Amino acid sequence: MKIGVVFPQTEFISDPIAIRDYAQTVEALGFSHILAYDHVLGANPERPGGWQGPYTYLHPFQEPLTLFSYMAAVTQRIQFTTGVIILPQRQTALFAKQAATLDILCGGHLRLGGGLGGNQVEYIALNENFKNRGRRIEEQVEVLRLLWTKPLVTYRGRWHTILDAGLNPLPVQRPIPLWFGGHADPVLQRAARLGDGWMPAYRSAAAALPSLEKLRMHLEQAGRRWEQFGIEARFAYGDGDANVWETLINDWQAAGATHISFNTMGHGFNTPDQHLAAVRLLADAIGLKG
Repeated sequence: MKIGVVFPQTEFISDPIAIRDYAQTVEALGFSHILAYDHVLGANPERPGGWQGPYTYLHPFQEPLTLFSYMAAVTQRIQFTTGVIILPQRQTALFAKQAATLDILCGGHLRLGGGLGGNQVEYIALNENFKNRGRRIEEQVEVLRLLWTKPLVTYRGRWHTILDAGLNPLPVQRPIPLWFGGHADPVLQRAARLGDGWMPAYRSAAAALPSLEKLRMHLEQAGRRWEQFGIEARFAYGDGDANVWETLINDWQAAGATHISFNTMGHGFNTPDQHLAAVRLLADAIGLKG
């Protein structure tokens, strides 16, 4: 199982040097990937109608593809993962271009997680329809893979029209791997039919087991093999207990996870050095080698 880290962007200063040091240190410690969350706009909880989401305008978010383009220039082999990009609030062809460019810049080390999101404020601001996002994302996946694999594309769908045009240059990976986040049964069905993997946000493998069983069933119905499908789990720093970390990692691996990411946010760390100290503790505890 590949072990990575969640970039702690909601608690990380917007300093290019600190971001460089973080990426280079994580790579040198032997982690396989860096995962970053995605939000374009943060809502004001005092706005008319209020706001109940986990993030507000007070939480900083670096745009993942731009962030990874910078990190790619200062690293050599680490993989970059979005967890997850909110695809239906983005123009599909433009996102295909941006992702293809990043895949070239990072040497084919990009893995995209995509999802629907639940922030209607962002959708309104980006002039996209919040209510049909589930249906649109399926067409987006089809269009993205065409654009990432063919020099010329002609496509007429419900929401996309491409008239004999294509990306140049194409990405290194053709297509770029595309995983899905979310827990609802339609998401699991969509991931099984269309995705290269699934990114659950459960705190433990035991909590995820019912959804994993549903996913296995949906994969069988889609004529796909479990062994060829990826699972990206996450686990938190918690109390800093290495025994707990080892148990969580082993449990997820036994449940079929192929990747797992270590999250240091939400545990009282106030500086980049504190986040990196936590990452070093994990690397030492599990015997990672750079």
